[in-house]
Amino acid sequence: MSDRRVNRSESGLPGPNICNEPCPIERGMRVLGGKWKGSILWHLRDGPMRFNALARELGGASKKMINERLKELEEARLVHREVVSTKPVAVTYELTDFGRSALGILESLAGWCEEHGL
Repeated sequence: MSDRRVNRSESGLPGPNICNEPCPIERGMRVLGGKWKGSILWHLRDGPMRFNALARELGGASKKMINERLKELEEARLVHREVVSTKPVAVTYELTDFGRSALGILESLAGWCEEHGL
């Protein structure tokens, strides 16, 4: 038996799609993927939240992890951070218009998971 791999074009199937750079799905996953990012965006959908309130909603995430993810989301322009008080320091986070545009993707993902028991 031969171990020769058949090129898709030799088999009559369309040739492989060669990606010289990340495809749109991979680029999107780099922005939205990662532990807690989707959950953070989802919890901010109803309006601004203070850091501690968001941390309570996320339950299993450490404050350090939440802080790191919020910084990444802010750098990606999905979340806006605002200092509302300096003594004591109080910070709120809210979705930007760009961040709000990702909610449909998250809703579709949630529906897909529920439909397939994931």
